[in-house]
Parts: sequence; structure tokens; C-alpha cells
Amino acid sequence: MTGTPPDLEIRPMREAELEIAVDWAAEEGWNPGLGDAAAFRAADPDGFLMAFLDGKPAASISVVAYDGDHGFLGFYIVRPGLRGQGIGWALWQAGMARLEGRSIGLDGVVDQQAAYARSGFVLQHRNIRHQGVAAPIADGQEGARPVGDDDLEPIVAFDARHFGFERGAFLKTWLSTPGHVSRLMTLPGGGLAGYGVVRPCRTGFKIGPLFAETPDAASDLFDALVRMVPPGEPLVLDVPEPNKAGIALAASRGMKPVFETARMVKGEPPVLPLDRIFGVTSFELG
Repeated sequence: MTGTPPDLEIRPMREAELEIAVDWAAEEGWNPGLGDAAAFRAADPDGFLMAFLDGKPAASISVVAYDGDHGFLGFYIVRPGLRGQGIGWALWQAGMARLEGRSIGLDGVVDQQAAYARSGFVLQHRNIRHQGVAAPIADGQEGARPVGDDDLEPIVAFDARHFGFERGAFLKTWLSTPGHVSRLMTLPGGGLAGYGVVRPCRTGFKIGPLFAETPDAASDLFDALVRMVPPGEPLVLDVPEPNKAGIALAASRGMKPVFETARMVKGEPPVLPLDRIFGVTSFELG
């Protein structure tokens, strides 16, 4: 790696520049959602940094600060042809400085996990991407229903118990983004049994998050969401490997493992109920 180029500028992305980063993610094969940029920006408008070389976008990183003392790192991309010039390292340092004092999570691809470990990130668990196709599902009696405006507050509270931190601004946009379809289930005595979202991506659809109190509730929510997807469309679900019921759910719907990441954390990791996380929201924001 050479020294940092002297004409490198690093600053928060503007709205249109985040769209550029999403396009880069698509070129890397990450298959982002069609409405990801607006929802991601809502999580932390200043949490997306871009490096500019000679005034042109050269690299990206997201360093989203969540409620409390945690952050999440993603979108770490240096444009092909510009790698090995110190641009990525300079951007990495700027991102880590923004989250200094917080624990930091990331979902690392296999070939970068050793590098993250050298920077102090510790493996927590693996997330396994499962892919299949949306199969026709007859109307059932699952009890899942669409999410309404009055459901935002209980969903934010339920989500925080499963995600580890409150992310109300993100969820308000995630649940209302055009093309996103959300469903929830309630417990007999009140309270939420689970909720999930399915969204259109560059190719097919992804389900995430899918948080549920029981495997049966997760199964019913999964079917309710798939019912909203045109049959035959590619379908993705990212399941934490320790959630054996989640792995079994994906397999029972004909989905196959195609990819994996490592959830790694630098600092004190949040305590997550992995047995109730059946689908990760996104690899970019956790």
C-alpha cells in the first residue's frame, strides 16, 4: 500500500452520492434493495462517508451511529483501479474515528475477515445467505396482518429488543418505502409475536428483518411475506447460523445456502436473541 494521495478529500455523502455507493454495491454483487438509499440515510444522515480523488468519487464507507454506544460499519468499497493506493485505509481511519468510543459491528465477507480481525474485530457468529424462488402460497390463517401507522411505536420497541438498539428513524422509512411490504403478528394476550419486511432488490426480493418470538410465528410471517412476491422471483433470507430453526425454515422452503458473512464486533458486543432473529435486516446496517 502506498501513502495517502495528497489530493484526497473525505466527507459525508450527499443524497445523490449515497445512490452512487448503492450502485457500487450492486456492481460488487451485493444486490441492494431498490429503495435502500433513502432508508439507510434516515438511519444516520452523516454516517455515510465518501473519499474523492481529484474531485471524483473513489471509495465509500458507512459508519452509522445507533442509539446508545454502538455503531455499524458497511459499504466499504474502493473503486476498482484505485485499490492499493491508500484511499481505502484513509477512509477506514476516518470512519473509525467517527465511531470512536462506541462498540462497532460489521458483517465481513470471507476474504476480509482476517483483516478485520487485525483491526480488533472479534467473530460473534456467521450469517448464512439462503436463496430460492418465491413459490405460490395459498391463503392461510396465519394471523399476520399489514403494518399500520399505529404500529410504528410497538414495532420500534420490539425491534430494539431484537436488534440491540433503538432505530426508530430508520424503521419509519424502512416500513414506508415504496415497494416494501411489512407484516406483523400479535400474541393472544397482546404484544407482538413478530414482524417482517420484504423488499424488491436489483434482482428478486429480500426478506429482512424477520424477527419472531417462536419458530411457528416466523414460519407464518415468512409465508405471509412470500405471498406478496410474484411467484418465481428470486428470494433471499439471511439467517444467523446459530438459529437452527431459522436455517430449517429456509431449507423447508427450498432455499439453499449461497453466501456467508461473519458478524464481527470491536468492543463490547450487544447481547442478541439469535434464536428469535430469523432474518437479518441488511449486511450494510446490521
